[in-house]
Amino acid sequence: MTELKLNNKFTLNDKYTLLEGRIILSGIQALVRLLLDQNRADLIKGINTGTLVSGYRGSPVGVLDINLVRNKKLLDQHNINFIPGVNEDLGATLIYGSQMAGMVSNVKYDGVLGMWYGKAPGVDRSGDIFRHANFLGVGKNGGVLAVAGDDPSCKSSTLPSQSEPALFDAMMPIFYPGNVQEILDLGRYAYEMSRYSGLWSGFKIVTDIADAFGSAIVHPERININIPDFQYNGEPWKHTQNAKLVGHHSLPTEKEIHLGRIEAAKHFLASNNINKITIKSENDSIGIITAGKTYYDLVEALDSLGWDKDFLNQKGIRILKLGATFPVDSNIIKKFSEDLNEIFVIEEKRSFIEMLIKEEVYNYPNKPLIVGKNDENNQSLVPGYGELTADDLSRIIFNRYSQKIGVESDNNKIKIISEVDKRIYGESLTSRSMYFCSGCPHNTSTVKLPEGDSAFGGIGCHLMAMFVDDGKAFGTTHMGGEGAQWTGMEPFIEKEHMFQNIGDGTFFHSGSLALRQAIASNSHITYKILYNRAVAMTGAQDPDGGLDLPELTKYLKSQGVKKVIITTDDISAYKSIEKSRWDKDIEILHRDEIVEAQKKLKAIKGVTVLVHDQSCAANLRRLRKRGLVHEPKKRIFINEAVCEGCGDCGVKSNCLSVQPIKTEYGRKTQIDQPSCNKDYSCVEGNCPSFIQVIPSDKDDKRKLPEIGFDPSMLPNPKKIQKDVANIFMLGIGGTGVVTVNQIISTAAFIEDKKVIALDQTGLSQKGGSVVSHLKIVKNDKEFSSRVANGESDAYLVFDLLTGVNPKNMAKLSIKNSTSVISTSEIPTGDMVRSTAEEYPEASFMIDLIKEYSKNNTLLNATELSEHFFGSNMQANFIVIGAAFQSGCIPISSESIEKAIEINGVAVKQNTDAFNIGRKVVSDPHWTDTIDLYRSGSLASKPNLSSDAIGLIESISPDEELKRILEYRTQELIDYQNLSYAKEYISFVDNIYKKEKDLRSSSELSQNIAKYLFKLMATKDEYEVARLSLKAELDSAINKEFGKSAKINYMLHPPFLKAMENIPILNMIPGVKSKLALGSWFKVFYVMLKNMKFLRGTPFDFMAWFSNDVRKADSKALNHYKSILMNNIDEIGNGKYQDLKDFSVLPDIIRGYEEVRLETMTEYYQKSDNLFKS
Repeated sequence: MTELKLNNKFTLNDKYTLLEGRIILSGIQALVRLLLDQNRADLIKGINTGTLVSGYRGSPVGVLDINLVRNKKLLDQHNINFIPGVNEDLGATLIYGSQMAGMVSNVKYDGVLGMWYGKAPGVDRSGDIFRHANFLGVGKNGGVLAVAGDDPSCKSSTLPSQSEPALFDAMMPIFYPGNVQEILDLGRYAYEMSRYSGLWSGFKIVTDIADAFGSAIVHPERININIPDFQYNGEPWKHTQNAKLVGHHSLPTEKEIHLGRIEAAKHFLASNNINKITIKSENDSIGIITAGKTYYDLVEALDSLGWDKDFLNQKGIRILKLGATFPVDSNIIKKFSEDLNEIFVIEEKRSFIEMLIKEEVYNYPNKPLIVGKNDENNQSLVPGYGELTADDLSRIIFNRYSQKIGVESDNNKIKIISEVDKRIYGESLTSRSMYFCSGCPHNTSTVKLPEGDSAFGGIGCHLMAMFVDDGKAFGTTHMGGEGAQWTGMEPFIEKEHMFQNIGDGTFFHSGSLALRQAIASNSHITYKILYNRAVAMTGAQDPDGGLDLPELTKYLKSQGVKKVIITTDDISAYKSIEKSRWDKDIEILHRDEIVEAQKKLKAIKGVTVLVHDQSCAANLRRLRKRGLVHEPKKRIFINEAVCEGCGDCGVKSNCLSVQPIKTEYGRKTQIDQPSCNKDYSCVEGNCPSFIQVIPSDKDDKRKLPEIGFDPSMLPNPKKIQKDVANIFMLGIGGTGVVTVNQIISTAAFIEDKKVIALDQTGLSQKGGSVVSHLKIVKNDKEFSSRVANGESDAYLVFDLLTGVNPKNMAKLSIKNSTSVISTSEIPTGDMVRSTAEEYPEASFMIDLIKEYSKNNTLLNATELSEHFFGSNMQANFIVIGAAFQSGCIPISSESIEKAIEINGVAVKQNTDAFNIGRKVVSDPHWTDTIDLYRSGSLASKPNLSSDAIGLIESISPDEELKRILEYRTQELIDYQNLSYAKEYISFVDNIYKKEKDLRSSSELSQNIAKYLFKLMATKDEYEVARLSLKAELDSAINKEFGKSAKINYMLHPPFLKAMENIPILNMIPGVKSKLALGSWFKVFYVMLKNMKFLRGTPFDFMAWFSNDVRKADSKALNHYKSILMNNIDEIGNGKYQDLKDFSVLPDIIRGYEEVRLETMTEYYQKSDNLFKS
């Protein structure tokens, strides 16, 4: 066995600082590296340049600014200045100014370079300044890149995009890199072309390239620039600059652009071989032209069909790869088209290259047929919508050419594609969609509206309000138009008022203009500005050009806003602000009053504004971790014995950390402590299960266990041996899937393997699905960045719901795929909010994945992570360890552990997690020896009295019915008395006997044992007291927060709540909201518990203030029993299924007070559908 050699000199800074060799970096990081490389190249030529970077964040270039800020020190060393634009248009104007610098004053450098960045809507917004900038021309030794981020599949945009037509309209040459390497290479050419021609260079970056991660080669002499010998007006070409862009002064520049600058760009393309014929032979008759990402999709498509270079040469197929799509390099097109009968132009979206090629070739004497979007019969050939993949191209090319070139129809790749297309995955499964982060201020600001009202959606995270069930938000506009659409429709509709959501980032970007339009039009509209101090969707950057809150209120009033109300989660934060800084008419309310505030604003004619001041939860979490913001000590814990699993806390908070769990007593709710952002809105409502905890300062909570084995003793697995290993990872945004992909990529890289990776995130950072592609390549062959359908070698399921998405399961292959499945059930936002939304049957989903896999490994990674690390954040590395041990990751454990170390975050935990995953596979029974810990669990084995045992044994139940009764009979004795438990057992026995006479199963009896108990053991004040005194509760709190933790019971007693509408009395604490009652309150709980004998008697004083609920509970119990007794004799007459369906209906009845009463309405409706009462 050859000794493994790792690149031990590798550091994370290599991607920017290594001058010669191989590096690994993302597409966005490559843009940062490009700036450094251009400066270095200029210094080699003796030119000392400065650079200005400006623009506006937006996917897929949304985190470019973050990467620039992180590397400020390095950028400063290379004279690179980053000034964020308030919006894209102004950012482009800054770059415009940088090229004008030498016309105004002496420049400190030999030249100034520029880089503008923005997503496609920013390209549209900046069209005017782009045209002005291109007329002005670049400065001496200058040059500009306009980085246009395109999102062709609309993963994180309102609309799909294609920027070429807009860049073409501005007369910008357009470069289109197809991978990370080409960002570095073509970027250098693009800068040099701009400098030479005088035009800005457009630089198209699609999502798959921006989000890519891979290896690249760097060297100071890798790019050699050839300056063409181009003559203009009889002299060597030199562009001019014209600052007099008005009237007839612009006309000479227009002439120079068409006859000089564009021609200079064409000569530059030809001189530097930027467009390349990659495959050619003497007898070619067919030509294929493509560019950028699509070229690598084409390469993989041909390879998967088995059509290698020799085959293509033999069959006469020629390929042209365009590095720049405009202007057309006439020389290369003429050379490429010689002797061809047909040219096939393959590109995403509408025809652009095809249009230019047709124009170029039209006057050729022997012009070939040109097809693209449509064939010669005007039939659709390449879709002009969506995005193209290697699989799409395999099918298109095979269908187009297999018969023409005499290829058999029996092609393995086509078989794979056909097999995937024919798959039927059975029932429709719940999908995991994007959702607001835990503790997100949108949960209050955006989601909460007065009853019957609606709001327009906004840009960014506001968009998600349209997908939350009761968000009442719909529709959106482009960024900056928010509210103007209402002004346009207002004269023509009956609706008199509208709410408009908008974020502070959008407002300062351009939305303030829309507000001024509404004021100018005297519209009746209320703007809801979320002042969260972050552009949250793209990474929580500070809003550029923003105002602090007092200044904002004055600005709004100065523009003509009739009324401004601020709502906030912390009114006390304003005490230090001088009153003179606020608008004098300002009103500040707690967020609990946000609905009333909106009603008040709606009643005022004209434009009004609600500003909700609450920090972005995700950003607040980051700041707390860095010690930059105070970390509240207070935690929230749910007593799952008291919890009814009604979902009301999910409705109140809209929070993903309020998670439903399955217990012996049905659905309950727990706070996922590691993900909780301490928003505390979940405690609102009437539920008495919430406990406020101040964790112990002492080291007296549960000790995290050691892994308990020596990782060096784990056996090395037999790994897959392939030239390219296709690894496909499926998880949830915000759980570290991208990090895992980059660490495994780095591990392969330090083994000197080629890496091609892609993280498809889109809006997944907001709790939605994320999938990551990784190709580990042994040779230097080129591939697209995506794992093709039916081609995955490793299918790594971090999240089951994402794993069974049909689009993702298309990657599975029964011949190749090893599936490693975490069986953890992680709820969606809809499941948090509604008890009607249940997690699909896990066994069905697992079987579905197994059906299309060759091998599979199952483990509950989340349970293991929470047990060993007290958090679910290591779960993905446990899956990686299992995948490695299953042999489907073809690199060494040493490399993976080294990459974890290089990453430098949670090194020991992630390494241990990796080895736990390995252990699970190498020793399948190891987990059986572990008593897995679950935070908040009160589960314990029943402690049965002799009376309880006697009652249960008296009916001789089968094994499962006995287990159910053991968990409930003693509880009913403790709830009331032995007689009450006998009543329960007697009823179950009656059903059981009749079922046993006719059926082999006791399914109906089991259901009744569960749900009769639920109706008999309703959680009145006496029962809440009993359940709050359980030893298991104290143990759970001690383990999670320490024995010295301080607790407060969060209670909203009905007798206080009854005073809510009584003036003066409603000011008493506990009337409008919950009281926090310390551990001293246990004395009163003991008293209440011992007063259970008053339950149901005239002396039941606790029922005086909740008599309606008590009566409703009693009615439901009697109704349930009577329906069963009236129909049980029909068990053998076709009523068995109806009885079973009815027997589980009490599961609907949940919650406290009005929540509980509402659920009863549904119970009776469904009951009447089965049996009329």
